Amino acid sequence: PWERLRKIVEPHYPRGEAGRPPIDLTLMLRIHFLQQWFNLSDPAAEESLYDSSSMRHFAGIDLGNAPVPDETTICKFRHLLERHDLGKKLFEEVNAHLCESGVKIAGGTIVDATIIAAPSSTKNKKKERDPEMHQTKKGNQWHFGMKAHIGVDSATKIVHTLVTTAANVHDSTVLGDLLHGEETRVWGDSAYTGKSAVMREKAPRARDFTNKRAYRNRPLSEADRETNRRKSSIRSLVEHVFGTIKGVFGFRKVRYRGLAKNTNRLHVLCALSNLLTQKTRLLRLAAA
Repeated sequence: PWERLRKIVEPHYPRGEAGRPPIDLTLMLRIHFLQQWFNLSDPAAEESLYDSSSMRHFAGIDLGNAPVPDETTICKFRHLLERHDLGKKLFEEVNAHLCESGVKIAGGTIVDATIIAAPSSTKNKKKERDPEMHQTKKGNQWHFGMKAHIGVDSATKIVHTLVTTAANVHDSTVLGDLLHGEETRVWGDSAYTGKSAVMREKAPRARDFTNKRAYRNRPLSEADRETNRRKSSIRSLVEHVFGTIKGVFGFRKVRYRGLAKNTNRLHVLCALSNLLTQKTRLLRLAAA
């Protein structure tokens, strides 16, 4: 919904009252989305637009009339989105557009989190790791970076909530922030076991469908394991979202320093993931 997304950014976009006129806003939005889809740095985005005629066609660039925006312009536009927290607003507007297109958020929410790696090396200008990133142990392996926590609708696989933290923050800490409040069921892995009170505080009608956890002297019974398997058949849908964000869009490692910039990027990626998830429905509506 280009016009709706354009209206969100327009109040913050330069109007060209002094100096040269600004580049068309829709063109810059299209370039920004290409940058996220193909996991491109600012210089790589400029280079790819010169190399790829299909990218130029999507962005609406005619080299006979004007050059590709340079990497500095692309970088400044990204900083504008980050400075005004517009990634979150774009995410919310896309979800509103999907709702108006008939994609309704139902009563089931799946919660989960994934680690996004950050450079652990101190061989940089400041000679230090990113202070907003931390390390955590998962299984027998240590990871350094941030954690993306999401709430996903169990019927449509639409991401409706996103929270980011350092990697060492436990998944269950932000559980209440991942619910929209109208849930009747909440699915999650064993990291969310024992948090029924938190669920009902945010969503009073929610039933706890999180997986049961085994303890040192209290292993799961066969009935408990079977129950967990049934729950996991629904809970696993959240992995499709992570597969899109990390596998298709390539966001396995942070590109920027600090949580704020990467959170802005994650909001845009979740919006694009939601559009991709509902691609068939949207194309059918457009053709009708």
